[in-house]
Amino acid sequence: MKRTVKLAIALVAFGFSIPGFAADQDVSLVIRNNRFEPQEVRVPAGQKIRLLVKNLDAAAEEFESHELNREKVIAAGATATIYIGPLSPGRYPFFGEFHESTARGAVVAE
Repeated sequence: MKRTVKLAIALVAFGFSIPGFAADQDVSLVIRNNRFEPQEVRVPAGQKIRLLVKNLDAAAEEFESHELNREKVIAAGATATIYIGPLSPGRYPFFGEFHESTARGAVVAE
């Protein structure tokens, strides 16, 4: 595989934007009091999704999902863009690495 293609795959895997990856839908999440709001988001299966995650807490949090193959540290007061999909129908859990006991949620593709 060419080096450019490998780099593009790595950038998408870690939530970076690259030209040509237009999302079909935007979904917003907020981190507040070490929790994700809403805890569950429903998205259409088979579409590219852009998660916009705004951290309203005073400390950083890491969005992580093994099922979505994504992890991204979001600084206090910052907003991160995380691209996912297209997803098969199902439930894709995520959690906050720094506050795993409270920061939990899921993307449900239907």
